[in-house]
Amino acid sequence: MSAVAPGGLIQRIAEQESLRPDLNRAIRGTVAFMVPLLASYYGGVKIDPAFACIAAHTISLVDVRGAYSFRLGLLLGMTMVLVIAVVLGTLGSTSLPLALLGTVLVALGSGLWRHLSSDYGAGLAVSTGLMFFVSLSPHVMMPGGIHPAFSALGGALFGVLSQIILWPIHPQHPMRRTVAESWIALADLLDAMASGTKDRNQTVAEKQADLRAALNQSQATLAASSRLSSKLLRQLELLNLAAARLAMRVIVFNTAVEAAMQQPAFKQLEASLAPAQASLGNAARMVALAAVSRQPSHLAAFEVRLARLENLLTVLQSQIRSQGADSAMAEQLVEIIGQITAQLPIVHQALRTTVERADERTTFSMELFDLQTLTLRPLASSLNFSRRVDPALVRHTLRIMVLSLIGVLVFKLSGIPHGYWLPFTMIVVLQPDFGSTRKKAAERVIGTLAGGLFASSLLWLRPDPSVIHVAVAATIAIFSYLVKRRYGVAVFFITLVVVLLMEAHQPVTIAFTIERMACTLGGGLLALVAAFLFWPVWERGRFPGILSNALARNRDYLRLVADRLKEGGPYDEPMMDAKKEAESANADAFSSLRRMSSDPKIHRAGLEQAAALANGNQRVTNALNVIAVHLNDQVSRHPEFVADFLRSSDSAFGALEESMTKGAPVAEVDAVLFSLESFRLPEIDSDHRDASRFREPWVYPQIARIVTELGAMILAAKSAKR
Repeated sequence: MSAVAPGGLIQRIAEQESLRPDLNRAIRGTVAFMVPLLASYYGGVKIDPAFACIAAHTISLVDVRGAYSFRLGLLLGMTMVLVIAVVLGTLGSTSLPLALLGTVLVALGSGLWRHLSSDYGAGLAVSTGLMFFVSLSPHVMMPGGIHPAFSALGGALFGVLSQIILWPIHPQHPMRRTVAESWIALADLLDAMASGTKDRNQTVAEKQADLRAALNQSQATLAASSRLSSKLLRQLELLNLAAARLAMRVIVFNTAVEAAMQQPAFKQLEASLAPAQASLGNAARMVALAAVSRQPSHLAAFEVRLARLENLLTVLQSQIRSQGADSAMAEQLVEIIGQITAQLPIVHQALRTTVERADERTTFSMELFDLQTLTLRPLASSLNFSRRVDPALVRHTLRIMVLSLIGVLVFKLSGIPHGYWLPFTMIVVLQPDFGSTRKKAAERVIGTLAGGLFASSLLWLRPDPSVIHVAVAATIAIFSYLVKRRYGVAVFFITLVVVLLMEAHQPVTIAFTIERMACTLGGGLLALVAAFLFWPVWERGRFPGILSNALARNRDYLRLVADRLKEGGPYDEPMMDAKKEAESANADAFSSLRRMSSDPKIHRAGLEQAAALANGNQRVTNALNVIAVHLNDQVSRHPEFVADFLRSSDSAFGALEESMTKGAPVAEVDAVLFSLESFRLPEIDSDHRDASRFREPWVYPQIARIVTELGAMILAAKSAKR
C-alpha cells in the first residue's frame, strides 16, 4: 500500500470536514466554553462561569443552516430564550410558587421550540431546561459579580460571535448545501443497493425514503428562497432536478436487476455490477462536494470520475448482452443503463454552471479515493409557523410539564444541593415516542453515571485548578465532536464537564456523589414510567392512517400511469408530482414502522404484517417507476387489458385502504383477491417483441409484478385482521 503524502491527507480531511464539520464544531465549541471560564478564573472578569460557559457552548454548538439573516436571527432568539430561563430560575430559587410557575413556562417552551423547528427545537429545549434548573439552586454571587442572567447573556453573545466570525472566512451558501444533501442521499441509496447484507432490501427501502425526504426538503428550500439571484437559483434547481431524474433511473435499474437475478444466467453479473455501483456512488458524492466548495479542482475530479463511470457502464452493457440468456430482460437492463448514461452529461452541465471558475484548471490529486465516508447533516429550510400542532407533541409537552413539576418539588422540598440533576435528566430522557425515550434513557443514564463517577474520582484527588481546566478543555472538545456521531459516548464527556464546572469549588464526598447519581437514575426511570403511563402515543394506532395515505397516493400514481399507457402520453410534470407524492408517503410509512419497532412488545402486535404492507406498497411504486420511464405517445393496442389492470388494481387499493381504516368486509376482500389471482397478461404482439424498440417487453413484466404484489398485500391485510 502506497503511503499518502501529508498534503494529500490534509486535503482529504478538509474535503470531509466541508461536508461533515464535526472537527470545526469541536474547535468552535471548545473555544466558546473555555474563554469565559479562563476569563473568569485568570482574567478577573466578574461573571458566573457556569452560566456563561453553558450559554456560550450551547449557542456555538448549533450547526445553523439557512440564509445568513436567518442564522443570526435564530442565534439571537436562542440567546434570549436562555437568558429568560436563567431569570425565571433565579426568581424561583427563593420561592417555590415562582419555581413551579417557571417550570410550567419552561415545559411549554420546550414544546413550542420542538414545534417551531425539528432541527433546533429539541436541543434548545434541553439547554433551556439545564440553565433553568441550575439557576433554581441557591447560589451566592462573588463580590462585585454580575447577575447570572447577565453572565448567561454575555456567554451566549460570545457564542454568537464564535459562529459569525467564521462566516467571511468559510462561507457556506445554504442553498448549495441543501442541494448537496440530495446528492449525498442518492449516494447512500447506491451504497445500500451495492451491499450484500441480509437486510439489504430493508436498508434500500429506508434509504429510498430518505432520498425522497431530502429531495422534497431541497425543493422546499429552493422554492422559499427570495433573496437568491434568479440565475443561481435556476442553476441549483437544475442540479437538484438532475439528482431526482438520475435517482429515478437508478431505482428502476435496481428493480429490474432484482427480477433478473432470479434467473441463473444473470447471477454471475453480480460481481460485474459492484464497480459501476461504487463508481456511481462516489460520483454522486463528488457532485455534493463540488456544489458546496465551488472549487474548480473538485469539478475536475468529478470529470475524471465521470469518464471512468461512463466506461464502466459501457462495459457492463456489453457483459449483459453477452450472457445469451433472456434477450428481453437483457435489453431491458441495457436500455436502463443507457438512460443512466444519458443523464450523466446533464449532471455534468448542471454542476458546471454552479462553479464560477469552471474553466480554471488547478493541480488536483488524480487518485480517486473512496468517498463513502462523506456525508451531510440534515438541513433546515425554515421555521414552522403552522397553527396546527401535532397531538403527539401536545401529549409530550404535558408529560414534560408533569414530570418537571414532580422533579422540582422533590428538588426544592428535599433540600438536595444539586437536585437539579433529577428534573434535568427527565427532560433529556423523555422523548415524544416510547422507543426514543427508552434509547435515550439507556444512553443518558449509563453515560451520566459513568461520567459522574469518573469526575468525582478526579475531584477526590484535589488536583490543581490548571489540571481541571485542561481536563475540561479536553472533555468539552471530545463531547462537541461526538455529539452528532455517538450520543451515548458523548454523554459521558458532557457529564464530566458539568460536574467539573459546577463542583470543583467545593469538597466532594462519597455521599455527595451517590446523591447525584441517584438523582440521575431516578430521573431516567421516572421518564420511562411517564412515557409508558402518561398519555402514551403508540405507533400502532397511528400507522393505519399513515399507510392508508401511502396507499391512496400510490393508487393516484397508478391511475395516471394506466391512463398514459392506454391513451398515450409522456412522463411529464403531473407524473413527476404523482411519483413524488407516492414516494413521500412511503417514506412516512417507513418512519412510522421504525417508531413502532421501538415500542413495547405488547404494542407491536402486527408489526410483521405492517412491514409487509409498507414494503409491498413501495415495490409497487418502484414497478410504476419502471413503466413511467418507458411512457411515450403510443396508444395501447390492448386498451381492454389496461382497463382490466386498472380495475383490478384500483379495487385492491380500495380494499387495502378500507381495511386500514375501518376494516373491509371479508367477502369484498376475497373478491378482490380472486380478481387479482385471475388476472392474465395478453401475449405480446409478434411485431412488438423487440425490447430495444417497443415498450411492451418492459411494461408487461412490471404490470404482472404489481398485480402479484397487490395480491400479497391483500393476504397480509387479511392475516393482520385475524
